[in-house]
Amino acid sequence: MITRVVLALALTVPPVMTPSAAGASACPVAVPARTACGFLEVPERRDAPGRTIKVGYAVHTSTARNRRPDPVVYMSGGPASASMQLTGFLSQMFPDRDVVAVEQRGSKYSQPVLGCPETAEALLGQLRRPPADVAAAAGQCRARLQEQGIDLRGYNTKEIAADVVALRQKLGYESWNLFGVSYSTRVMVDVAAADPRGVRSVVLDSYLPESVNWYDDAAGNLADTAARLGMKDAFDAATARLNAAPAQVTTNDPILGRAFQARISGDDLATIMAEALHEADVAAVAPAMVGALAEGHDELLRPLADAVGGGLVSHEFGLYHAVQCQDEVPFNTYTPKSRLFTVNADKAVCDAWQLPKAQPVNATTKAPVYVVGGQYDPTTPTRTSKPAAEALPGARFEEFPGAAHAVFLTSACARRKILEFMNDPAQHTASPCRDDDVADAAVRPGDLHVTAAPYRISNSPWLAAPFALFAIVSLIQLVANALKGRALGAFGGLSGVAFAGLVGQSVYALAGRNETALAVGVPGTVVTCTWIAAASVVLTAAALLRHRRWPQIAAAVIGAGFLVWWFTWFL
Repeated sequence: MITRVVLALALTVPPVMTPSAAGASACPVAVPARTACGFLEVPERRDAPGRTIKVGYAVHTSTARNRRPDPVVYMSGGPASASMQLTGFLSQMFPDRDVVAVEQRGSKYSQPVLGCPETAEALLGQLRRPPADVAAAAGQCRARLQEQGIDLRGYNTKEIAADVVALRQKLGYESWNLFGVSYSTRVMVDVAAADPRGVRSVVLDSYLPESVNWYDDAAGNLADTAARLGMKDAFDAATARLNAAPAQVTTNDPILGRAFQARISGDDLATIMAEALHEADVAAVAPAMVGALAEGHDELLRPLADAVGGGLVSHEFGLYHAVQCQDEVPFNTYTPKSRLFTVNADKAVCDAWQLPKAQPVNATTKAPVYVVGGQYDPTTPTRTSKPAAEALPGARFEEFPGAAHAVFLTSACARRKILEFMNDPAQHTASPCRDDDVADAAVRPGDLHVTAAPYRISNSPWLAAPFALFAIVSLIQLVANALKGRALGAFGGLSGVAFAGLVGQSVYALAGRNETALAVGVPGTVVTCTWIAAASVVLTAAALLRHRRWPQIAAAVIGAGFLVWWFTWFL
């Protein structure tokens, strides 16, 4: 789901594939005009010089008259998430500054790319029975990467931070403003410590401090988020029910390009929700979704299962595990064993890879720091990010209500405050603002009638044919009978048109507030409107008794068939 959000935001500017410029290469993604892409050549291991690799980056040059001299340098999280696709969005967020989007070494737009489709497929295979062997799949990937001459010891936070410092020196900026999100907040703190003269300010969104043992905290973070959302009892009930009787769900495998039967237990649901709740729109609808799952609505598992595959193809798992196995996994106890299969899978991979444990950096910075966190973030909760922020000299922390992970992507209020901070980091003070869009996205359990029909229709629009046919026939019936002065037939058509309009308006309004809510159901008003459709069919049948002609017969048959479809399939 987050991939759709990121791409939608990235494409809010006219896409331009930038041609090669001096010292630059063609950009691999859609970027705004006046953007140049290139590669930074660096040692694969600075402690063992020899082999070099290339780190991708994009530079957007601001055209503002009051263009400021210090740009924003942004890196996505992950580890192993791409950054360049957000260049357009960031250039709109910071219109008077140059924007530099820097990739992580080994990620999608760097060279080499540490992709591990074997590992991704095995992770998706955790939803199969028997589950796939993740460690064996990761071993195959590592062997393939080693055949390419890749030394995984060179892919860690220390080296990634050093790449950012080297990029500033190459581009010739005297100083710049660091902007990290999730995993890259750890990178940016290291950059600020290593390059204090080159750092004007630091923004950390969804801060992941080095001191946090993320894997040991993961299940507890999810439980805390469920409690904050007011769905703890429903979540416990849903996971207990599915652990006792796992559900069979047909979902898509984006790697192999075919459907398969997933077996989802309660612990699998917990793992999927821990990832899905990264998004604010999912958090807003989660109480309704989980409440329905607790009551046995397993049809709602399909969109969650589909999201797993989409998320797995958005990371380069060779890089992801190289970083985690050196910088995160060795610092966790794994006592007791986690209920989340992603946590256990990462441990299994790292046990097999046996990469060296990194030395803690314990980085800090004297540069002004602004740390933002989401109220419902299950990965970098404010419970841990706030104390870590307070330990940084000159840092200020702020939690945003209704937000989840990667706050700046969904919160206009956070974007405004980040901009205010960067404009004057030394004198920055909090100013009030409200995220109306975030507040409007909240969906309470009683707001929806639970049904999987809208999600199925979104994947296969032809499934809405009965509704479309009923609406068209009702319109024809209204016009034809009105012209002939036949009141019953005209009112029958009018009722059908009114029903179709009210349903369309209700669904459109819900999608405008929170499109994800349609994965749970439709507004309760849609069910209330059903009596209008029934009235249309009754009036059409009454008109048929007076005028037994083929158009009236067809309208009556289509209306009756629609009601059967509506009650037995849609609702």
